[in-house]
Amino acid sequence: MDGVHDMGGMDGFGKVEVEQNEPPFHAPWEGRVLAMQRAMGYAGAWHIDHSRFAQERLPPVTYLGSTYYQRWMLAMESNITERGYATPEELKAGHAQTPGVPLKRKLTPDVVGAGLSRSSFYRQQQGPQKFQPGDRVRTKNIHPATHTRLPRYARDKVGVVELCHGCHMYPDSVAADRGDNPQWLYTVVFESSELWGPDADPTLKISIDAFEPYLDPA
Repeated sequence: MDGVHDMGGMDGFGKVEVEQNEPPFHAPWEGRVLAMQRAMGYAGAWHIDHSRFAQERLPPVTYLGSTYYQRWMLAMESNITERGYATPEELKAGHAQTPGVPLKRKLTPDVVGAGLSRSSFYRQQQGPQKFQPGDRVRTKNIHPATHTRLPRYARDKVGVVELCHGCHMYPDSVAADRGDNPQWLYTVVFESSELWGPDADPTLKISIDAFEPYLDPA
């Protein structure tokens, strides 16, 4: 999906200001948003790519005018209402007004204390690996209406496969509720001039992790 969230290579947003001694959270509510997001993910309510896609669908003025955890919160509200876990009226009231939708499991203090870790996105291969390290590839020039992990600045560009990471859940399918659809995942390295033109720093190389459907032989 093309939108304001895909800022790689865009000008006009000013310098990235690094905050010295930045705390994990600037307000207690930010920590609560992170906790709720992790709890819903652990419970199987949605995947991380559903969360990303919900953020990408925010109106541009809302996306640009919100802080990091505000975008998380707004995306979570969308996923909660769209998937039937609560109604907009319940969110506004701050309490349930209808019976809850059962979830697969519950995140408890015991689970957190035992060492909560991210779920694995690795999946068994569904077909042969198409590319090998050293292969030259060209990324496809795609503009899907839904979620994708291929950034605009790296589309229709020639790079070299550096690594293959095995098969993983395909975010483009997961975010659109079309299942895991496992795909091979590669690290592809680009010369800076291929992405940014002749004025780019010639000493730099840029790598992205790209799923096989994004790639063609160069």
